[in-house]
Amino acid sequence: MQGELETILDALIDCRFYDDQTGQVVFTDMQKLVTIRNLVDSLTAAGAGHLDRLGLAQRHGHKPIALLIEMGYAPAVAARMQRIGTSAVVERTLKHAADGAISGEHMDAIVRGINEIGLHAGEPPTVETWAEFEGDLLAQVLSGAKPAEVIARAHQLGDHHSSDTEGGRPAKEDRNLNALDIGRTDDGRVAVSGSLDVVVGEKLATAIEKLSAPVPQPGGSKDPREAPRRRADALEMVLDMAAGSGDRSVTALPSTLINLSVPADTPGKSALAFGGSITHSTLLETSCDGVVVMTIVDGERVPLDMGRSEPPQFEWTPEIAGRRVLLGGCQHVQDASVVYA
Repeated sequence: MQGELETILDALIDCRFYDDQTGQVVFTDMQKLVTIRNLVDSLTAAGAGHLDRLGLAQRHGHKPIALLIEMGYAPAVAARMQRIGTSAVVERTLKHAADGAISGEHMDAIVRGINEIGLHAGEPPTVETWAEFEGDLLAQVLSGAKPAEVIARAHQLGDHHSSDTEGGRPAKEDRNLNALDIGRTDDGRVAVSGSLDVVVGEKLATAIEKLSAPVPQPGGSKDPREAPRRRADALEMVLDMAAGSGDRSVTALPSTLINLSVPADTPGKSALAFGGSITHSTLLETSCDGVVVMTIVDGERVPLDMGRSEPPQFEWTPEIAGRRVLLGGCQHVQDASVVYA
């Protein structure tokens, strides 16, 4: 392969875009470059897996990913290629990638999605089940889904599999894994980091969102604060209210009623506005005392009729964009699928 790669490399080095080329020519060339890039991703992942099996890095006291980084790959790219190359359950994906049809990011999304399903399954999936999962995720990619959408689909598949197996519960719904750390940075600032289950995270996102909306300036200009700054200010307001500071007491804490979307025909596809898909057991836990708002949508998920959870004097403007039946008391969440009061 070495001589062939050198020939290809020399040819690519001599390639140029010229000012007199038409848009169609440039577009066609770009499509070919995307295919070449995908092929390089596929071959690189295969090479990373081959190096891992040969144990080259281990013999020199290094981790396999460190060897890729020394070659010049960014750490994130090296980790991606290592994951793909060492995965044993994505044979169909690798075959499709071998002709340049799938990018490295999409291959990695399938690998990460399958790993996530298997990591938190109560019982190890069978070979046939692995093949079904891979086929489902591969179909998502070939239909044009983005990597994030592939991961979201994998979470949904994992939720269903965990619900169907004994002892299975996705990590995103396991409160025993919740953690919150508060530390100091080198410049003396306070760093907050944590990992929360999907329900607690939904409550946090809802509480922060209600207080982090842009506030127009007195002259009518836009709020100069970026979204991260507004969320930080909202967190301070939540802390002040919890402590009963100022003229607001803890009873004035922002509502953390969460928005849960439950398709009437397929409740197994229930999802939180921020946290995404959930299992059936978490659906039952979160909806036991919820307020049901029935929504009728057409085949394109456009709302045709919206129920009410407030008195008629409130004006409701439905913006659903993919949601079906809303369950919960959300008054305002940033997601475009929510009903605003």
